[in-house]
Amino acid sequence: MKFSTWIALFSQTGSEIIDLSTELNRKPDFVITNANLDKVNPDIEVDFRINNEEAKTLDILENIQFNAHETLITLNGWLRIVPPNKCRKYNIYNGHPGLITKYPELKGKDPQKRAWENIASYSKIGSVVHKVVAEVDAGEVIVEKSAKTRDVYNLDKTYDTLRKTSFNAWVEFLKEHL
Repeated sequence: MKFSTWIALFSQTGSEIIDLSTELNRKPDFVITNANLDKVNPDIEVDFRINNEEAKTLDILENIQFNAHETLITLNGWLRIVPPNKCRKYNIYNGHPGLITKYPELKGKDPQKRAWENIASYSKIGSVVHKVVAEVDAGEVIVEKSAKTRDVYNLDKTYDTLRKTSFNAWVEFLKEHL
């Protein structure tokens, strides 16, 4: 399905959204963050800065004019659980830096660190883009990208590899759906 509107949410720097916008030659129609603005990449244009209490409910979505069926909402480093009613109402997709299709134990918080801690037993690490549902990291995986672990030799390299696989998964997904 192609979506006409793109809303991107982030809790960290927003740099992934900038990189995706450059690669796709398309910016999100709305950008929402709960990050401290002094930590946000100065190149990103934030439409709505919400506090952490608002981030728990995502009621800000009710105040934006858009057609829910024609809108894609992406979680690009969004560090909050999406309420079940929002999962059902909107087309929300999450990028997760853990190859949960192969290693379901990487669902949830800090998958990069857990991947590194278990690297000796993994043949690959990677990232997925999945549909957001009420259960954390349990929605249908739409895209997955992976890399062999033989090239991963420390925690920094793990983060870097997962950042790259996440970016590539998002690019594939967004090219198909925007």
